[in-house]
Amino acid sequence: MSILSLVDTSFSDHARSVTSSDQWQPIYRHLLAEPLHAREAARDFLDERLEEAADLPCDLPDSPDQLHAWSLRGAAAVTQQYAAYLADRRAGVARQYFSHRAQALSFLRAVAPTKLVDGAWLYGTLPHWRDVRMQPLVRTYLEELGDGIPQQNHVLIYRKLLAAQGCDDLSNLDDGLYLQGAIQLALGHMGSDYLPEVIGYNLGYEQLPLHLLISAFELEELNIDPYYFQLHVTIDNSGTGHAAKAVRAVLDNLPLLGDAKAFYQRVALGYRLNDLGVSSRAVIAGFDLEQELHRMLEHKRGVAGQVHSDYCRIEGRTINQWLACQEGIGGFLDALQRRGWIKRHQDPIHSRFWNLVRGDGAAMFGVFSDYEQQLVHDWIAGDWLDTETARRLNSGGFRKNRQHADLLPDTTQPDEGHELDSEQQLLRKQLRRMDATQREARLIELLAPVYHPTSAGLAATRVFAALAG
Repeated sequence: MSILSLVDTSFSDHARSVTSSDQWQPIYRHLLAEPLHAREAARDFLDERLEEAADLPCDLPDSPDQLHAWSLRGAAAVTQQYAAYLADRRAGVARQYFSHRAQALSFLRAVAPTKLVDGAWLYGTLPHWRDVRMQPLVRTYLEELGDGIPQQNHVLIYRKLLAAQGCDDLSNLDDGLYLQGAIQLALGHMGSDYLPEVIGYNLGYEQLPLHLLISAFELEELNIDPYYFQLHVTIDNSGTGHAAKAVRAVLDNLPLLGDAKAFYQRVALGYRLNDLGVSSRAVIAGFDLEQELHRMLEHKRGVAGQVHSDYCRIEGRTINQWLACQEGIGGFLDALQRRGWIKRHQDPIHSRFWNLVRGDGAAMFGVFSDYEQQLVHDWIAGDWLDTETARRLNSGGFRKNRQHADLLPDTTQPDEGHELDSEQQLLRKQLRRMDATQREARLIELLAPVYHPTSAGLAATRVFAALAG
């Protein structure tokens, strides 16, 4: 499955939007799909976002010489807050982020537009890989790409996580969830012209946030593979990881003969781009299970409102009539509860409606994705989810959780005789016919966010990583 298929969403009229219009997804898709022809759009979009970011507060120190201490203090504060969180959990305090699996899966979907272009803001640094000042940035980008090893490519890891949890259908996501991904793609297109802003954005993005630690902990509690989040906890450390490289990139690129103050001001402006759009914590705080259930069912109603037979009637109405009535999904769900088809705050196995959705011989088998089934399950279960019986029976959700090692191919080496590796074979033939300059340009082209998770892109990344050292 390609990245483009994962982000190819169609917005329904009822989809909630955090912006005044659906404007971010189209630019996101354009910047992702057209890496060679989107510079003008990227520049216009980026200039507008930088103008917005200029009005935001900034917590960077006044002098870049203080950045290393600032980063270490931030990391220490986060680890102290996390230690306090763990102490609360050991004392019996409930999960802070995810009340149930449905909320956790909703979170995975909501942040997917950003996670599926992980590292994109650094793509424009690749042509400058020979410049020692750029090496921390280039190395960070290559590590985001896993140096061409599928099991370590961050985008592939996240795509496989979505698939493993049955929530890789990203249709009807709010438009505002595409803004941060679009910013990252625009920065990647404009790396040469907006280098201070890229460095500043990278500085902010690579600092270890508390929400990453808590998310990883609570996902594991819910038997959802936390590897993607744990990977970023370790790789972004302020000692030797991406956070340290981010500080080094600022210091290494400060001009000695130019205006260092103006450069640092631009770094600070790029840093503030991180605060535009919907944050991870806002996504978590804004989740409402009943609203999400209604939105999902409204979408289903739009595509299947007349496909039911007239055999089954509830309170004198056929299913088709219920789905077409003015009372909408809410009225239909209320009727199902009145007639005993749904028994809220009990094990869903006792609800007739749930057994039509999920189970052996379920009449609606295949109608709902695993994520949608989780919404239905957790809404029916309600308070029952807090019982010890529920925790014992439902900790694993509906799908057998697969560890990250099982989500990707077992080998990093191409099978020369396999049809799926024909792109890698073709790439090798192309590179042999090119001179050194052409080969480098072709490799960099294939390391673009839209291509690097592909078979040819992974092969190109391995070659480039060996070249760049």
